Amino acid sequence: MQTAESSMIERGVATLCRVVLWLSTSVIFVILCVNTVLRYATGASLQWANEVPELLFPWLVMAGVVLASLHSAHIATTFLMDAVPTKVRRLVAIVSWLIVAGLYATLAVATYRMLDIVHDEKSPILQLPGSITYACVMAGMALLSLLALQTAWRSWSKPAVDAAPAEGQVPVAHW
Repeated sequence: MQTAESSMIERGVATLCRVVLWLSTSVIFVILCVNTVLRYATGASLQWANEVPELLFPWLVMAGVVLASLHSAHIATTFLMDAVPTKVRRLVAIVSWLIVAGLYATLAVATYRMLDIVHDEKSPILQLPGSITYACVMAGMALLSLLALQTAWRSWSKPAVDAAPAEGQVPVAHW
């Protein structure tokens, strides 16, 4: 999240993901608009116009997933953690974030090992390798692993504070 406590890593990840989101969304939008206009104006369309959005959409989704993780915008159930003592909560946070980081790193490595296999698959018209879409999964998992490691480090290095809301305080939506 972009706060005063945001690290250089978080700012870099956020900037990268926003650039990917803007570029992929813009390119997909322009291609679909041009193709629609061509279809209505001439009765024909660009042959490759379906392939590019199919290749860019996974990049758009993965950038959104990483940004959502960065902003802690994923669904979470916290009632159990709110019921345990602060020290237990801190220990569970450290261990669980390390496990999450390890799992994301495992997925990134597994995807990396599959790149050679899917590289031989080519898109029908542009002949682009299938590894393009797999690379976004690998990059996303690596970034998620990095963010999880950073959260584990923060849980370890910062003093534990009681997260119980004040009486009568209503939680506010994060968006």
